[in-house]
Amino acid sequence: MTRFTTHTIETAPEDSRPFLKGAKEAYSFVPNLLGNMSISPALLEGYVTLAGIFNKTNLSETERQIILMTNNRLNGCTYCMAAHTTISQMAKVPADVIDGLRNNTPLADSKLEALRTFVAKVNENRAWVDDADIEAFLAAGYTKQTVLEIILGTSLKVMSNYTNHIAQTKLDDAFVPNAWTDKERNAA
Repeated sequence: MTRFTTHTIETAPEDSRPFLKGAKEAYSFVPNLLGNMSISPALLEGYVTLAGIFNKTNLSETERQIILMTNNRLNGCTYCMAAHTTISQMAKVPADVIDGLRNNTPLADSKLEALRTFVAKVNENRAWVDDADIEAFLAAGYTKQTVLEIILGTSLKVMSNYTNHIAQTKLDDAFVPNAWTDKERNAA
């Protein structure tokens, strides 16, 4: 089995260190995902930068987490499901929304459910969605801008989910209480 090193600030390539230091300041620890990404300073910078851009969208924290967690679930990323469950809890995303995202069950709020459903179609069909799907999404109260911001969030998850799959990222202690298994991926 090919092993990837989970770097610390001290062992990471020089160009990755500022990003790991920033993470430590923000979270009080360096998430293992970022320690693994630091092997490639370009990937780490791209991920951190894209995450910052995604946070500038007009989407609420709940809507952003719906995009991220739906992609995490569909991509079978156990690390990111646990991490984003924790992040969502800290951000006060409603518990029923978090549970629905983890368990692949419909969300009670029809607009949020339209988002969850559309994100899943984008992921599963590699964005080859029908016009009817786009029209239904727009009719639920979203915009064409949101359609494109879903692509932004999905791109972010490709970077983290794929890194976790290849590097077999170990779950950080902070995320262990929200561990998730791929068996839950297609529940419901």
